[in-house]
Amino acid sequence: MHTDQWAALPPPDRRVGWGATTAKYALGLAPFVIVWVVLVVWLSQLITDRATWSDEADEAMMREWLDETRLSYKTLPDLVREYADRRDDEAAGRAPTARSAADLRAELEEQLRALAEPTRTYDLKLPAFPVVYRMTVTVAGTPPDTVAWDNPRPRPRQQNQTRVRELVYRPLGAADPRAEVRVEYQLHAFNKLRQREQDQQRVSLIAQAVLVAATLVAGVFVYRFLRREVRRENARLAAAADAEHRERELLETRLKQQEAEQAKKELDRRLLEQQLSAATLRQRADEAEKVALETKSQLYASIGIMAGSYAHNIKNLLVRPNDLLNRCIESDGMSGPQQTMLSEVKSTLGTVTERLQQILRTVRRDAGAPAFTRLDLAALVRDTAGTWADMARDKWKLRVTANVPDGPLPIDGDLSHLQQAVENLLFNARDATFEVRNHLREEARKSPSDSRRQKLIDAAGWRGEVTLTARRDGDSVVLEVRDNGVGMTDEVRRNCLTTHFSTKRDNAIYEGYSAGMGLGLSFVAMVLDHHRAALDIDSAPLAGATFRVRFPPAAPG
Repeated sequence: MHTDQWAALPPPDRRVGWGATTAKYALGLAPFVIVWVVLVVWLSQLITDRATWSDEADEAMMREWLDETRLSYKTLPDLVREYADRRDDEAAGRAPTARSAADLRAELEEQLRALAEPTRTYDLKLPAFPVVYRMTVTVAGTPPDTVAWDNPRPRPRQQNQTRVRELVYRPLGAADPRAEVRVEYQLHAFNKLRQREQDQQRVSLIAQAVLVAATLVAGVFVYRFLRREVRRENARLAAAADAEHRERELLETRLKQQEAEQAKKELDRRLLEQQLSAATLRQRADEAEKVALETKSQLYASIGIMAGSYAHNIKNLLVRPNDLLNRCIESDGMSGPQQTMLSEVKSTLGTVTERLQQILRTVRRDAGAPAFTRLDLAALVRDTAGTWADMARDKWKLRVTANVPDGPLPIDGDLSHLQQAVENLLFNARDATFEVRNHLREEARKSPSDSRRQKLIDAAGWRGEVTLTARRDGDSVVLEVRDNGVGMTDEVRRNCLTTHFSTKRDNAIYEGYSAGMGLGLSFVAMVLDHHRAALDIDSAPLAGATFRVRFPPAAPG
């Protein structure tokens, strides 16, 4: 037997409640309840009949007065029927008789006047004699016609308005709805009505007193009956509980022993399940990490192969321009400025060739094992700003500055990858300033004509600014790329590092700047991940952006 089953049994000192005993002896009380209900129904019916018999008698007398009163040989229903039939005949176009509907209507008006005028003459002077205030006969048709008589005397005062009653009935019978009679009348004097109401209240109070007394007697009887039966039932159950008490204690002891053994087995089983789940989770985590590393390695390898292919093709294409530049420089007849410009072009092509060579060396290595060396981040930032400052000023209308300390900022990294990452951050800042200039132009075009010209001049003269900063922060080395560009919304800031995500695609202002592919910042994220560097982005719409990279300290040595 389970513990819940034992708990369901009453203890030795438990007593049976009223609910169980009432349910058990409900059938024994059923005859008494039936008698009580019959008494209540009989008293209710008696009160209702007593309250309504007088009103029903008054209405019956009024209907009899209207139906049976005759001026000559016709009653009110006879005149109404003739008038309704004549209206139907005239509406159907049948041949008229000697008396028209107008004549019959006049006769009906005279009948109403003859019925009502005596009541006005003897107003409240004769007992049980009605006082008629308004009498109408409505006959259906197109349109319906109403014949009315109104008592010129005023109605009773406001406090006696409830004494005026209205009688509505059909004089032609319930099956013929063509006519309806309404009579507003008062049949009894005010004192008589008040006496009748007092009698009704007195009868109602007596009936209520009888009903309350009967209910109290019934309640006392039921209470005594149920209490006596409860005592009997409790005595019987107490004796049975005493007999079962010892047996239950023995069985409960055995049951507790079994439950303790079962709980121990359950704990052992749960411990084994937890150990198995932990092992399964560790295995799944290892597999997921392995798959992620393989996927990332394949992605990096694919990007490297594609970049290497492009770099190799571009390097081959630069062989011919380099050869032509050498011939031009070595030829005679060129002025000094021309020689200087050709030498700058050759130096730039040499830099491009060297950068392509670095890319080729990088992609030929294992994608998961970058070539880390000790390098100076301050020198890298200074060189990048110096490389692009002139082009930024002359072509992009952008001021590029470097803010670096005099001393070195050593970090461990891949020089080729970091150069491309810093340049990608610089180009991203450049594109953001382009959008601000375009925004200012659009706002100037929408402005009023008197200030439009000046705003267009201000928009054309606006200059972007990009600041590259390298500094030390504790043990870490921090790189910041800050611009006064268009900024980013929260959604763009959350997704800007996702591959192929771009807000510049198919935008004319970036035509010719290799923008809109959504690869620049994703490449930066990949490089920083290899360097175990953390990237934070602070930006807001039309408030610029700051990309802050925190590199771990260089290894000692």
